[in-house]
Amino acid sequence: MLTIGQILKIPDYSSNYITYKVVSGDTLYSIAKKYNTSVSKIKDLNNLTGDILSIGQILKIPSSIQNYFNYIVKSKDTLYSIAKKYNTSVSEIKTLNNLTSNILSIGQVIKIPFN
Repeated sequence: MLTIGQILKIPDYSSNYITYKVVSGDTLYSIAKKYNTSVSKIKDLNNLTGDILSIGQILKIPSSIQNYFNYIVKSKDTLYSIAKKYNTSVSEIKTLNNLTSNILSIGQVIKIPFN
């Protein structure tokens, strides 16, 4: 059983979405989680009123691909020091990376939002 869809095209940087083809096993929740967005944003972007998806359905998925860069954690880095250095907040970094604590590991790759 397939649970992941396919990206049909590279994101157009003049737009804020990618195109996604629904496959067997997909739900709005699983797609939102995979692309770090919310069910409501997907529904709004696609003018969906319900939660039912059809295999083969094409969805626009909000994209933040161009809105962050990868950062490799170094010795003595903290979320606070990284946030301060890149003019963002600890909260934004934690949300973007799905972090539940403030603990970082040397060599860990984290996403830093462009601000």
